[in-house]
Parts: sequence; C-alpha cells; structure tokens
Amino acid sequence: MKLSIDGKELKVAWESNDSVKAIKEALPITINMNEFGGFEQTGPLGFSVTRSDTQMDVVPGDIVLYGGNAISVFYNESAWTYTRLGHIDLSQEELIALLKKPSVTFTLKGE
Repeated sequence: MKLSIDGKELKVAWESNDSVKAIKEALPITINMNEFGGFEQTGPLGFSVTRSDTQMDVVPGDIVLYGGNAISVFYNESAWTYTRLGHIDLSQEELIALLKKPSVTFTLKGE
C-alpha cells in the first residue's frame, strides 16, 4: 500500500493487522484531513473497519485508526486509544512542514 500526502509519496512501515488488511481491500482511498489539536491531521475513512484499540503513546509519524472509521497522522506526540496502522519514516521537522497546516489530502493506493 502506498501513501501520499498532498501528492508527496511517503515511505511507510505498515502494521500487519486486520485493520490494515481491510483498508487495503478498499483501495484507492482519498481522505480530506483537517488539523486537530496542534499535533495531528485527521479525517473520516468513509467506512468502518475492524479495530483492536489500545491505550498508546503516539509519536511523530504514527498513523492510527480512530474509532474504527477515521485515520489520524501525527506530527507531535499524544496519547489516546487507537489501533496502530503504520509509521511514516520522516523526521519531526519534515512531518511538521508536511502536516502542520489547516488541511491535507491523504491518498492510499495499491502497490
């Protein structure tokens, strides 16, 4: 699965779990995301998938499923109950430059 944000293709280490498998089956997916809380971009997936939420500390670059039907991408640290989907291999400075804006377009496509 390939991720691009605002047209920039990113290297992601995807988790091997049922949530990621379900998302892969629905590709391609485009999500209009909005900044939230000064630490993430989040947006509706448009459908629900299996989730295995746990309380976790997230770090810049983490991609998570929230509530079974939304995706969040972090450029700062936070903690909440999520299902981990993957991690973007960029520095925090690069993530801030990419994500700290009112909105972004998050696109998932097949390999």
